[in-house]
Amino acid sequence: IIRGRADRPVILYMDHNGARFEDAGATWGMETSAAQAQLVTEKNQGALVIGPAGESLVPYAVIRSGNRYLGRGGMGAVMGSKNLKAVVAQGGTYTIEAAWPKLFAQRNRRAKIMMKRNSFASSFRAYGTNYAVNPGVDAGFAPVRNFRDRSDERCRALSGQAMAERYNTKPAACAACTILCGHAGLYPDGVKRHIPEYETIGLWGGNLLNFDPDLVGVLNDRMNELGLDTISAGGTVAWAMEAAEKGIRPSNLAFGKTDNLASILDDIAWRRNEGAELALGSRALARRYGGMDFAIQVKGMEMAAYDPRAGWGQGLNYAIANRGGCHLNAYPIALEALFNFIPPYSTLSKVSWVCYLEDLFSAVNSVHTCQFTVFAYLLEPPVAKYTPKPILKLAMTLAPALAQGLLDYSTLSGLYEAMSGRKTSMHAFKIAGRRTHVLERYMNIRCGLQPQDDSLPARFTDEAITRHPRASVVPVAKMVLAYYRKKGYDHNGRPTARTLQRLGIQPLDERAL
Repeated sequence: IIRGRADRPVILYMDHNGARFEDAGATWGMETSAAQAQLVTEKNQGALVIGPAGESLVPYAVIRSGNRYLGRGGMGAVMGSKNLKAVVAQGGTYTIEAAWPKLFAQRNRRAKIMMKRNSFASSFRAYGTNYAVNPGVDAGFAPVRNFRDRSDERCRALSGQAMAERYNTKPAACAACTILCGHAGLYPDGVKRHIPEYETIGLWGGNLLNFDPDLVGVLNDRMNELGLDTISAGGTVAWAMEAAEKGIRPSNLAFGKTDNLASILDDIAWRRNEGAELALGSRALARRYGGMDFAIQVKGMEMAAYDPRAGWGQGLNYAIANRGGCHLNAYPIALEALFNFIPPYSTLSKVSWVCYLEDLFSAVNSVHTCQFTVFAYLLEPPVAKYTPKPILKLAMTLAPALAQGLLDYSTLSGLYEAMSGRKTSMHAFKIAGRRTHVLERYMNIRCGLQPQDDSLPARFTDEAITRHPRASVVPVAKMVLAYYRKKGYDHNGRPTARTLQRLGIQPLDERAL
């Protein structure tokens, strides 16, 4: 835990000798690739670095490590606020070994087999996360024109399938990855680039009426160098385009106009010209100028690239997610639109599945493994794999508690058990996730979170007609109240004393605060 603020820009080094701070020198002001190249000079070194956006305290600045990013929530700005340019660590000082190595090896082999034969994981392996572009166009969750429309055939030019062919992509994934969803390919300008993720494709593609895959790749690289969250940056730029179109706020940004997108990114990161305002994010801009109805954010965080009118459970997920417009809080859109397990345009079972998945995902994210593995581990065991899909769909829709009781995620709890040496049932694993999730909620409540914050922009609750043939709005208010009851919160969304007690969370003394 790094407290306070250095009086000048510094770098934190960690190795077998301990931790020390050194002057950041010329790395302050550097973009992320250049900073990493200067700081990571020895074998087994790794670094967390920020770019100009973090130094400028852009609220949606990210932290970079290699070619991966701590991409949401503004952690880059937190480092920048401390004058901390980078954290450099020397690997190999310690080794991590399984408490029960033979059992871990056995379970890990089984996990890899499940991953290889699962169709969801195979799609990611073949095309990356942006394999979801084509299903999004079909199901109507593709963001188009700041989410005014939720389908456009031109988005298919940005799909994983189209990019795999266009750039002859090859895996470029995280270390020790079993899914290999990360890809890289050769662009027409001769540059080898990492293929943008689905969220970047959505927010910088159809959402801006930009259907040029080459340009999305270039913009993605630019945001990576500057240290900007691609989702929040894209959502903010889309708001500015619509605000200008409606005469609310002047701007040279416009849907379908792409020649000034690269320059606006630099202006945001350095907080200059129009970028100085856009750096604030869409909610702050809407509070200043109006246009909150089309500021596509929840709790100040711009929403990811899934239009919730295509899956009402996804709408509930956005509304109640602890950190705002986060699709990975529970990701029910997979059950609604990708797997077709539960009806998308219905409230049936949605509260139950959101509660179930957010507990499970919270546990997965706490044990340092990839969330993308979950559906393979859930759907490959015999009950889920061999039950006829119509029967499985009926059970998941009408009797979700029964269906959840039959699902087997012992691979997750078993891997944790073998690694840690702690006997851990599936139930105990999921309850640990619930404890983390409810604790986050309790912390948010203590920091001022109000019931009205658990909501969606009016675009999704009032605007039913889009280019997709199915009219839809999300009945989010009644789902939120049902969610509170299911989760053990009171009518204001506060965890009850009983809920905190059952999860072993010590309530704060209200009188001392």
